[in-house]
Amino acid sequence: MKGWIIPPPKNPTKTKGEFSEERCEKVRQLIEAGYLHSKRIQEAMLKVPREDFIPDQYRDYAYLEVPLPLPGEEATISCPHSYPLFYEPLRLGQGHKFLEIGLGSGYGTALAREIVGPEGLVVSVEIDPLTLEFGRRNLEKAGYTDIILVRGDGGLGYPKFAPYGRVCITAACPEIPPPLIEQLERGGKIIAPVIEGEIQNLVLLEKSAAGLKREVICEVAYILFRGRYGRT
Repeated sequence: MKGWIIPPPKNPTKTKGEFSEERCEKVRQLIEAGYLHSKRIQEAMLKVPREDFIPDQYRDYAYLEVPLPLPGEEATISCPHSYPLFYEPLRLGQGHKFLEIGLGSGYGTALAREIVGPEGLVVSVEIDPLTLEFGRRNLEKAGYTDIILVRGDGGLGYPKFAPYGRVCITAACPEIPPPLIEQLERGGKIIAPVIEGEIQNLVLLEKSAAGLKREVICEVAYILFRGRYGRT
C-alpha cells in the first residue's frame, strides 16, 4: 500500500443507517466522477454492504477512497472506485461466466455475482490461505453460497469452467498470464494491472479470431501478483 495513508485502526461505531447513507453517496460520487455508468453495476454497489467485507478495526472507513489491510500477505481491499474502474471496461453484465483472480475480502466477488445474475457464474481463485478464508467467511455471512472459491495460483486460472467470458486480475503482473488468455472465450475480455517499466497500467484485452486487441485504461497502483507469473 505504498503511497497510501492508511487510517488508524479503531473500534467501529457507525450504524447500519449511516453506512447506507455513505453507500448511496459513494455511488452518486462515482457516477458524477465518470467512473460508473452501468445500471447493473450501480445497483450492485448500492446493494452490497462494503462494510461487511472489511476487518472490524477498519469498518468505519469502508467508503473512504483508500485501500485497507486484510488478513494475508500484503492483502488489501481496493478503493471503492476500483471496482467500476475494472468492471465498466470489461462490460461485465448479466449472464457472464466471470473468473476473478484474487478473492481479497470477497467484496468485488459479491458485486460480480450481483452483476452477472442467476444466469451467470462467478469463479474466484486466491493464492493466500488466510485471505481466502476471510473472503469465504464474508461471502457466506452475506448469503453468497453459489460462488466457486478456489485456493491456487491464479496465473493458472481454473480450466474446469473455461472458457470464461470475462476475467479480472486484481494484482499487478509483468504480463497477463497466458493460461488466462487461453481460458478466455472468443469475444471475451480480460483486465489487469500490468507492470510496464516503473509504472502499472490497467490493460484491457479483447480476444477475437484475429487475435488480441489491447487498450490501456489508465495508470494504477496495486500489490504485486504472486505465483508462477508474478515478478521474480
